[in-house]
Amino acid sequence: MAKKNPKEPGKTRQLLRVYKITAKNDPSALWVSILGFLLVLGASFLVGWLVNGFGSFGFWLWIVTGVLSAVLTFMIIMSKRAEKNAYMQIEGQAGAVGAVLDSQIRRAWRTSSMPIAVNGKSREAVYRMIGPAGVVLIGEGSSVRVNQMLDDEGRKIQRSAPGVTVHKLKVTIDGGVRLHALLKTVYKLKKTLTRAEVSAVANRLDALAGSSALPIPKGIDPMKVRAPKRKG
Repeated sequence: MAKKNPKEPGKTRQLLRVYKITAKNDPSALWVSILGFLLVLGASFLVGWLVNGFGSFGFWLWIVTGVLSAVLTFMIIMSKRAEKNAYMQIEGQAGAVGAVLDSQIRRAWRTSSMPIAVNGKSREAVYRMIGPAGVVLIGEGSSVRVNQMLDDEGRKIQRSAPGVTVHKLKVTIDGGVRLHALLKTVYKLKKTLTRAEVSAVANRLDALAGSSALPIPKGIDPMKVRAPKRKG
C-alpha cells in the first residue's frame, strides 16, 4: 500500500512560521507589532467610551471592531517586516533584483525578472521597468562597470524612444538603493507617461530587443549548435 504524502502545512501554520523566523532575525519586529496592536485597541476603547459610554452596546461594538483592527494591524506590521527581512537575506546576491521584480509589481508597470544586460564575469546586471514614471534602469552591483552598463542602456533607450524620461538606480548595500526599498523608490518617481504611452514605449523597446537578437537558422536546434573549430 502506497504511503500517503505528508500534508503540507496550512496557511495559518505557514504564517506563524514566517512570523517566528522574522521575530528571531528581527526582535524589534515583534515589539513594534505588539505596540501597534495595543495602540489600535486602546484607541477603539477610548472612542467607544467617549461616544457611547462604558458598558453600552455601542461600546462593546467598538471593542470588537478594535480587536479585529488591532489583529489586522499586527499582521500587517509583521508581514511588512517579514518581507523586509526576506529581502535583506538575499541582498547582494546575483538575481536578487529579479526576484523582487517577479513578486510585487503594480499593474501600471511592465517589467521582467530577466535582466536586459549582464556582465558575464562579475554577474552584475541591469534590469528595466517601464511605467508612469518612464523607463527605470536598475543596476545590480556596485562597481564602475554597472555605471557604464546603465549609461549604455540609457543611450539605447534614448535612440529608440526619444523624449522618454530615463531614471537610473543602483541597488547596493552601501551608497545606493536598498533592495527592500527598491519598489517604493520607483513608485515615488514623478509620472510622465499615460497608460497608452507606457504600452507604446514597452512594445517598441520589446520589439527592438527582439530584432537585435541573432537570427537562428530554421531546422537547427540552438541547444545543439557547436562553435566552429579554429584552424591551425
